[in-house]
This record gives sequence, C-alpha cells and structure tokens, in this order.
Amino acid sequence: MSLTKRKLVIVGGVAGGMSAATRARRLAENWEIVVLERSGFVSYANCGLPYYVGREIENEASLIVQTPESLKERFNLDIKILHEVIGINAQEKTVTVKNLQTGESFFESYDELILSVGAKPIKPPLAGIDGPGIFTVRSIEETRQLDAWIAQFAERLLDKELDKRPKAVVCGGGFIGIETAEQLRKRGFQVTLVDGRDHILAPLDSEMAEIVQQEMERNGIKLLLGAKVLGFETYQAGTDSLPASCLVKCENHEPLAAELVILGLGVKPDTTLAREAGIELGTSGGIVVDKYLATSKDSIWAVGDAIEVRQPLSGLSTLISLGGPANRQGRSVAENIVMKAQKKPRAQWKTYNGTFGTAILRIFRLAAASIGLNEAALRQSSKDFEVVYLHPSHHAGYFPEAKRLDIKLIFDSEDGGILGAQIVGEEGVDKRIDIIATAIKAGLRINDLADLELAYAPPFGSAKDPINLAGMIGENILHRHCKQLLPQDLTAERLEETALLIDVRNHSERQRGTIEGSLHIPLSELRQRLTEIPRNRELVVFCQSGQRSYAAQRLLEQAGFQVRTLAGGYLTYSFSQQSKSRKRQGDASNPYPKQRLNEGDGSNQRILTSA
Repeated sequence: MSLTKRKLVIVGGVAGGMSAATRARRLAENWEIVVLERSGFVSYANCGLPYYVGREIENEASLIVQTPESLKERFNLDIKILHEVIGINAQEKTVTVKNLQTGESFFESYDELILSVGAKPIKPPLAGIDGPGIFTVRSIEETRQLDAWIAQFAERLLDKELDKRPKAVVCGGGFIGIETAEQLRKRGFQVTLVDGRDHILAPLDSEMAEIVQQEMERNGIKLLLGAKVLGFETYQAGTDSLPASCLVKCENHEPLAAELVILGLGVKPDTTLAREAGIELGTSGGIVVDKYLATSKDSIWAVGDAIEVRQPLSGLSTLISLGGPANRQGRSVAENIVMKAQKKPRAQWKTYNGTFGTAILRIFRLAAASIGLNEAALRQSSKDFEVVYLHPSHHAGYFPEAKRLDIKLIFDSEDGGILGAQIVGEEGVDKRIDIIATAIKAGLRINDLADLELAYAPPFGSAKDPINLAGMIGENILHRHCKQLLPQDLTAERLEETALLIDVRNHSERQRGTIEGSLHIPLSELRQRLTEIPRNRELVVFCQSGQRSYAAQRLLEQAGFQVRTLAGGYLTYSFSQQSKSRKRQGDASNPYPKQRLNEGDGSNQRILTSA
C-alpha cells in the first residue's frame, strides 16, 4: 500500500544522512527525497581518509561508496552536492540553500527535515593556525589538498638518512591524530605527536594507553605529552624551492619545526543551523533529540555527530562521534518519519536508546579498543566499581604465534554489571571487544562472561577464552574470593607504613625486573616458607599477570594472613609505573627498553622479544 506523497529533505549526505535517505526510499517509494550536501561528495568513507594519506588505500575511488548518479539510478534520490543549507524556517517549513558553484540562493520546502550536519574539526583561535602546511583530515577535499602538499616532498621522503626527511607534527592524540601519525610515518616523514593531556587516547586509562605509546615510539614516532599547543609561526624553509614551513609552539617546550602539521584536536558538533533556527541545544553543545531522534522543533529530526546521545552506562548526555551509531540513527529516524506519516502510535516507533561508544584503533602491530566508561571517569563519580586485569594469549598458548592480549574490564561492585572495557593486543582484540559490547547491550553481568559458550579450536581461541577468564576473575572478586589491590593504589606511603610485597614468580622472571623491596618466594615454595612471612603486616602478592598470585592469595588467606593480590601482576604494574614516570618527566623521551613482553601466565611459555 502506497503512502500519501511527502517531501523529505536531508541536510548532509554522509553516514547518517545517506542511511536515512536510502531507508526512507525502501519504505516510501512515492516520496520525494532531497539530499543537500555542501561538499562535492556523498556516501564516502571518511574513516578511511588517513589510510589514503599513507597509501595503504591506494586509490581515492575506493573511498567513494556511491555517487549522486548511482544513488539517483538505484534509489531515485535527488542529490544536490555543493549545495549548502544556510538557514531553516521551521514555521514555514523551508530551508534556504546556497549553490556553492553559482553563488545563487533558493528556498527548498519540506514536510519532514533531517539534520545530518555532522561535526567539524576543532580549530582553536591560535596564532598562525590558518597558515600554509596546516591541515585537518575530515573530507576528501581536505585530503586532496594535503596530498598535493605532501607531493612536494617526494624526493626527501625517500632519503636514506631519516634525519634529512621532512618533519610532520600531529597535534592531538585521538583516533584521527594517531591514525594519521602512523600513516605519515609509513609515508616516510619524521613524526612528532603533541598532546596537552598526559596520555593519548582519552577513552583508555593511562596504564593501558602506555602500551600504545610504547608501540608508537618503537616505530619512530616521537611523543610530546602534557604540552599544550600555543600557536604556529610560518617561516620560509631555507633557500630551496620547498613550500613554507612552520614552527609549532608548545607549552614548556621549544618550538617544533615542521614542513607539515596535522590538526587532530577533536571535533565539535556543527550546530550553527540548529542554533539559528531555535532548535534546543544541550549542555555539551549538541542538538537535543528525544528517543525517537526528533528535535525540539516539529518535523525536524537530527542524527549523527551533531546530536547529544545518552550514555546508557552513566545515564548522562554526551557527544560520541562514531560512524556505526550515525548509520543506525539514520535508519531509525527514517522508520519513525514513515510511521509518523502512517499515523502509527509512538509506542510502535523505533527508539534509539543511546550509544555505548564501542571503538577500535590500529597502530602499527597493535589494536586498541574500548567500550563504555573508563576508570578515570568512574573515580570522579559516586559509583563503586571493581577492575579486572588479565594478560592471556589470544589463542591457545601452545599453538604457534600466540599473541598477548592486555585486557582491563570494569564492573559494578554491587551487582556485577559491566561498566567498560579496554583491550590492547596484536591479534583478537576486535573479537573480544565485540563480545563485551554485545554482553553490555544484552544486560549481561560479569559472572555471565564466565559461562559464555564461545567457539574454540587452538588456532582461534582457548578452552577458557580470555572473555571467560575475565568473567571468572570478576566472579571471584564479586564473591570476595579474590581480594585485590590496583597498581595505581600501590603508593610508596602504603608500602612504607603497612604493606609487604611478595613476588611469587620464578627466579628467571624476577631477574628481568621486579618491584623494589619485595620479598621473593616462588609459588612452588610458598607452603614450605610460611614462617618467613610476618603476620603483622598487610601482604600484597604478585606474579607476572595475576593467575599465580591469586593462588598464593588463597593459600595465604587460609593460613591466617591478611593478603591481597596485585591486580594484573607485574605486567600491569610496569605499564602503570612507566606511565607515571612519563608524566613526571614531561617530555617525549622513553626511558624504557623498547620491548614487548609476549607472555601470559601459568603453563604458557614466556618469551621476551625485542622490537
């Protein structure tokens, strides 16, 4: 049955906007659907832009999913590229459109209007920020300009002496900044990444981000953390014909010379249109929408990076710029608009219940993924929580090429609800973060992870998958079988006044590094040496990753000692201490050996590999 003919206008033809347009067409064949896009492209993969910069994606055409012509042919959509909407009259139900090619303006009427205006790169009002050689990576047009600039350094990028290659400075340690830094390094640049925070990747806690930071440094990227960018100064580079270069001025550091600067300082919702139309904005600056994705103005809806979403785990409204949620929002809003036209009750409409923030990043050999809330955020709230650290192999340890996963999982200490997770590793990260994301969406609790039936064969996993192990550890903590101390809570004052550390690893492990002042009693000798342990002090036992120390804790507790296990063992403690040391030093140097411990615990073989 056909619907009464309506006119749907969509502002923005990428991600959420195009998802809404195509869904609406499938549901309403006789509707007029107009998409207004101010850039020259629609339906392209902007998440792939950094990889085109580094030529990991060789052809720009690979990024373009559809063209206006193909969308017209397949979906009968009226796509107007290079058309910018400069005003909304909610009362008259019209938008004012400017043709960017001719400069002419006209009115476009609508019955329903979707704003998929996205977000724009943050460009603070710093001196010189609009100078030559300073770029953002947000659109195909911007990437083309960047590519043309890089082409001027083609010969120098091939120089056998690294010090003679051109320098690039990436401002910002978020996803786009890190991905672009990696790709510029692969392209041949000397790369320095600058961030005003004390660690990169804000969704990760510092000890987990430290693993990624070391990987970047192993691959030749210099890190300058805790250094706010203050401005830019353009100068002529030498006497040759190279383009103008730039000095990047940073807080508490000498200026950095660069032939290329990438601004990866984050994005902010593009809400100019909405604000001028009187549409309600939220406290974080995004467009306020209800659970049906409707704005405060009748017949105006909004999706994507411009809207505030609810974080279901915290209950707070926030901004989360991710392509997956934007596409799902576009599909949902199209269904709701059609159901509105069908006069169906709102109880049948499709609700959008929030965004958990599942995200993943690749950086050289590693992947880093996160979902939900991190420890830093939870420590600022009133919620009681527990943390699980573990460092298992991504598949059976006895099978060749087993790679270590570094996992941090956070759950509610009262009911076991999963609050967030962070995973770093070479293999298997995507699989595990997706399992946890599914578990959170389904309302599973920490003990449920222990009981998940996951596929197992030696090349793919273990009989006890890392997810099962995380659930088992969490279950032990929840039931008070395992009493732990987080490495970040192991202060010098605690060690001096009350706590005694006991290292239960074997001798060869201890020789590779230990915690100063700890008593060494291997687990295999612990029962025979109980008389050497004082009973008037709190004991903190540790092994390499936490498995053996848990066994030691259970043994000692049943022998009458007051004892905790150091969560995550020496591995997590090392990353935590290295992160703290980096903060104290306040510079880009890495004083730690450039190596990655590729080991688990228990019966798995322990290997120390140099990068």
